[in-house]
Amino acid sequence: MANVLTDLAADIYTAADTVGRELTGATSSVLINANGADRAAVGDTVRSHVTNQATAVNVSPSMTIPEGTDQTVGNKTMSITKSRAVQIPWTGEDMKHVNNGSGFETIYGDQVRQAMRTLTNEIEADVLTEAYQNASRAVGTAGTTPFASDFKLVAQARQIMVDNGTPMDGMSTMVLNTLAGTNLRNLAQLQKANEAGNEVLLRTGALLDLQGLMLKESAGVQVHTKGTGASFVTNGTFAVGDTAIDIDGGTGTIVAGDVITFNGDTNKYVVEQAFSGGTVTIAAPGLRAALGDGVAVTVGDGYTGNVAFHRNAIELAMRAPAVPEGGDAAVDAMVVQDPFSGLVFEIRAYKGYKKAMFEVAAAWGQKAWKPDFIAAILG
Repeated sequence: MANVLTDLAADIYTAADTVGRELTGATSSVLINANGADRAAVGDTVRSHVTNQATAVNVSPSMTIPEGTDQTVGNKTMSITKSRAVQIPWTGEDMKHVNNGSGFETIYGDQVRQAMRTLTNEIEADVLTEAYQNASRAVGTAGTTPFASDFKLVAQARQIMVDNGTPMDGMSTMVLNTLAGTNLRNLAQLQKANEAGNEVLLRTGALLDLQGLMLKESAGVQVHTKGTGASFVTNGTFAVGDTAIDIDGGTGTIVAGDVITFNGDTNKYVVEQAFSGGTVTIAAPGLRAALGDGVAVTVGDGYTGNVAFHRNAIELAMRAPAVPEGGDAAVDAMVVQDPFSGLVFEIRAYKGYKKAMFEVAAAWGQKAWKPDFIAAILG
């Protein structure tokens, strides 16, 4: 049956005005790869090269060309980890019944919008989990919503990023939950047009860009539950830049996303890989100060994982779920862009015996390629 979905497309977009939506500040701020993931099946590994900081040498004139300094080019991997769908069944009798009221097209449009809402919220949460669990370092106080009295944490998060080499080129974003966003809106200095530079926040409630960061809110900001680890100490000595830290003497777990501190070092480091085999791994660029042996390790409390990051720090790879060569039983398929989030979904129509099923689906994976370009703002 041709044009099953084409005839309904207008109702899908009309429904955008009538279905509630949560805020999604992350998916619009990361690098979206909608093409490169086409070759990867769910679970396949996709590799990307990683170059390390270069070492400079003295220039020594010579009639012999120098060999140059060998460099190690590493790699990181990502996968398409999810293939998810919302399925909407309709029988012929159902359609006749609703056509006596609102009409099938209207209800179907709302159902598709709700499906996009569900999938978008899941993708948003996945991206923000990837972001906070791979942040280089953190600022703020766990359990305390930031910006209650000032916006100093914006500058502190920015400092982490620029100290790590993040380019301040207009592509960096701070994503906050709505509690932190409300605190920012309540700051008097941001509401005064003469101090804020304009009256946008006062009149419209839109968050202002601050100190080179675009400020956005999201319902997908995650709450991190800390591990149970306590009483650990370092096992050996470690240099600036080390990321794998051997610890012992303690009990319990240290999980990805935990914030740890070392006695004598004020930096708050985010755990990238959970404590395993006597080693805990913090995110790049690693330690900011050298560590001695036997230094006390403190595992911070659970927190709300607000984050600041550069667009190129995190990639969202997204495509339609794969179908076999020659197609499946679908009688029609179309790709629709969600006007709210900008994400793209595939809608397929399947016909059965006096029944139809419509499916809204996407496959995706996310990867924080550059932890250096991510900072966590604890809440």
